[in-house]
Amino acid sequence: MNQHYEARLRRVVQYIFDNPGGDLSLDALADIACMSRFHWHRVYHAMTGETCAQAVRRIRAHRAACWLVQRDWSIDEIAKRAGYDNSQSFARSFRKRFGMTPAAFRAAGQAKAPDVTLRIGHSTMFNVDLQDLPARRLAAIRHTGAYLESGRAYEQVAAIFATNNLWPQARGMAGIYYDDPDSTPEAELRCDCGVQVEADFDMPDSLQDVAIQGGRYAVLIHKGPYSGLKAAYDYLYGPWLAENGHEPADAPSYERYLNSPQDTAPADLITEICMPLAS
Repeated sequence: MNQHYEARLRRVVQYIFDNPGGDLSLDALADIACMSRFHWHRVYHAMTGETCAQAVRRIRAHRAACWLVQRDWSIDEIAKRAGYDNSQSFARSFRKRFGMTPAAFRAAGQAKAPDVTLRIGHSTMFNVDLQDLPARRLAAIRHTGAYLESGRAYEQVAAIFATNNLWPQARGMAGIYYDDPDSTPEAELRCDCGVQVEADFDMPDSLQDVAIQGGRYAVLIHKGPYSGLKAAYDYLYGPWLAENGHEPADAPSYERYLNSPQDTAPADLITEICMPLAS
């Protein structure tokens, strides 16, 4: 792993261990990593195989388990030091993870670290190129919910273009995906689904005018069904970043669809994932 990213990961993990009762929100951990919140959660998950929230819960449970057998603090005190709102929520969480109450665990007198499954390697690799991309403009509709259900928004955009004879002005389909499905509730996922258009395009009232910044991008080519895009994102934000040492810019990645599922078999679909890089 690139030492730059190794230092960030180690710094964040050490901070969680040292401050289990403190502010371990995604914003706080992104600050410790010196990376924008926008990308840090995705980078952390892609490189370790667990989300920041999962790491926080695991490490808090580990610290609490050690204190139960190594300290004479009360269970209420341990719950507080480990970052739980109260002893009741601590007991529920602890029992779910260890299969017994904190009191029973203390009586057993043997600390046990909670199970952890970290990512070990990636079975799939993708081609990634560095490109200077132009600024782009989308005529889009916002979709909120599961990303695999975003097709309904694209269909709505297509209907607007068809009924208003706008397809001659279209420059391809594209989408901006703002949230990481590994750390955001499915109902809260957001994406703008649309069609690329030129600067002089007269935007209909029924569509949003969405700007995509130009600049240096890492561009990954994914061939296959859209359900496989998650593995591509994990590779781009995990091994590729770690090995190449680039820094994501504080802006969302976007996808360009180079062919259409309407006339292309799923195995032959081609998607570009464009991740903006800091200068």
